[in-house]
Amino acid sequence: MNTHPGAQLAAFAAELRFEDIPAPVLRRAEDLTLDWLASVLAGAKARQVLAVERFALAMGPKDGAAQVLIARRATSPYFAAMVNAAASHVVEQDDVHNGSVFHPATVVFPPALATAQGEGCSGRELLAAVVAGYEVGIRVGEFLGRSHYKVFHTTGTAGALAAAAATGRVLRLTAAQMGHAFGSAGTQAAGLWEFLRDGADSKQLHTAHASAAGLASAYLAREGFTGAQRILDGAQGMAAGMSHDADPARLTDRLGSRWALAETSFKYHASCRHTHPAADALLQVMQQHGLTADSIAQVVTHVHQAALDVLGPVLEPRTVHQSKFSMGTVLALIALRHSASLNEFESALDDAAVAAFRDKVTMALDAEVDGAYPARWIGKVTVVTRDGRRLSGRVDEPKGDPGNTLSRAELEDKAYRLAEFGGVASRAEMAAAIASIWSLADAPGPPRFLA
Repeated sequence: MNTHPGAQLAAFAAELRFEDIPAPVLRRAEDLTLDWLASVLAGAKARQVLAVERFALAMGPKDGAAQVLIARRATSPYFAAMVNAAASHVVEQDDVHNGSVFHPATVVFPPALATAQGEGCSGRELLAAVVAGYEVGIRVGEFLGRSHYKVFHTTGTAGALAAAAATGRVLRLTAAQMGHAFGSAGTQAAGLWEFLRDGADSKQLHTAHASAAGLASAYLAREGFTGAQRILDGAQGMAAGMSHDADPARLTDRLGSRWALAETSFKYHASCRHTHPAADALLQVMQQHGLTADSIAQVVTHVHQAALDVLGPVLEPRTVHQSKFSMGTVLALIALRHSASLNEFESALDDAAVAAFRDKVTMALDAEVDGAYPARWIGKVTVVTRDGRRLSGRVDEPKGDPGNTLSRAELEDKAYRLAEFGGVASRAEMAAAIASIWSLADAPGPPRFLA
């Protein structure tokens, strides 16, 4: 019997039952379903997403059981997962798990929903598959560690395993088959941060590829296709090639008692999560002291090393998406407009006032913040005013984190705003989608949104 951590994780994903999952975790999974759907619809107009959709339309079947949500058409599960994954990660409003620095929804929901629609499984089976995908992907991200994230986009790498787990659970793979699916997904895992320096489109390719590769790996495993059994911790596996601090114990950390899905955060600002703690801290200082953007001479953000690694290369953003990885741009929007929403970013790129404030912002490595990361993402800023005051702001739990989460009413409001931004779903259609998500556990079949 295989007892290594990867095999244990595969068995957990294959054997997870709906009845095993606590009710609060299931309700959180429903919340995440809505948050993901809204992110997909918000990405409907993005140039790079439309390129992926045109590719899928050219290469995939013109009809099928699985929905391409942004195009309101159907195709095979493989190509539906690809497009929906690209769309849900472009506006930077999808969820994030702090400890693994991983965006689960964008690589779990696309293959899970597409496969569920293809197989016709129940809402309960879909929810169980989603939970399996989250639990696997988060643990793989934690296993790969901080050194991995410095070079690799964890959502693209761990995401392939998460997609395989979610798909495999819908397909009812055995534990052995799930292990083979992990092996095939892991050997295809990819995603490098270098794209940030050029403002390239690769981030959407990372999620599209991870979702499609994980889905294909699970379908292949069902056909008897084998994969490396120790793809995670083997001598030439993922950790060996992609990490310097991998911890195999994280793969099986309290399986069945610790529900990592419930630790996932919602995004409040429409930007890279590394900017959120500082954004919340700056807003706190401005509100407490009645500051305006004009009264601020300098802002120092006290950050963890990963924020420097990811945000540091973006000095003068050249695209809207790149500006979401600019600490200066995000804080300029907070200072000038008190919001870093989707619409604010659309008009920020050529705004001289935004550029001027951006130059006031610097990042500095902070020992306390870095020591707490990634389990906690502390926000600390020092604001120097034009009249010489030095003011400090601190946020221990940014808006959207589990202890400072969004209510269902706030999630619904966010969903309506994101759908309106994307322009492919009416308010009435979103209301129907929300109702179907809140009753997903009782649905005899998978949801069909905007149908």
